[in-house]
Amino acid sequence: MSVLTRLLNRPGGDHLVVEPMRRRNLAAVMAIESVSYPKPWTFGVFRSELEQMAAGNRHYLVAHEGRELVAYGGMLFALDEAHITNVAVDARHQRKGLATRLMAELAWVAIDRHCTALSLEVRVGNTPAITLYEKFGFTAAGVRKQYYENADDAIVMWRHGILEPEFASLLRVLSPEAAR
Repeated sequence: MSVLTRLLNRPGGDHLVVEPMRRRNLAAVMAIESVSYPKPWTFGVFRSELEQMAAGNRHYLVAHEGRELVAYGGMLFALDEAHITNVAVDARHQRKGLATRLMAELAWVAIDRHCTALSLEVRVGNTPAITLYEKFGFTAAGVRKQYYENADDAIVMWRHGILEPEFASLLRVLSPEAAR
């Protein structure tokens, strides 16, 4: 993103700004995290993830509408693959395409890093998330029994071929705002 674009899109406007997560974002991230997951990550986990981001092993994004942080998401890198660790949207801002935008932004970062595939886990009963991931071409590859809180199963999903031109075209359709 150019300096001019950053200045024009800085928080305070009426549109969405997506940028790398910083430590100063963690209080707002924790507010969303605490109501999004039955067993939320701690402040310390996020701080550690940001340290891993500085080392190049992770990438986390936040989304602002005006001055309000409304969503975040992240991934880790392992060899030539990227794994989506979390995507969460403030309940008051759901159904606006924010998760789609974050997924597309994360996918572009994975492409920029020459990753060949994306993976993630999703709670079996989380139909909206599963539907979202399927739009990106993720397919179920297995189930992790009692993955969440030693109670709920997780579907393991993969999206291979992310370096193919067809995937870039799909990203441009799903989230033109994130397009490269």
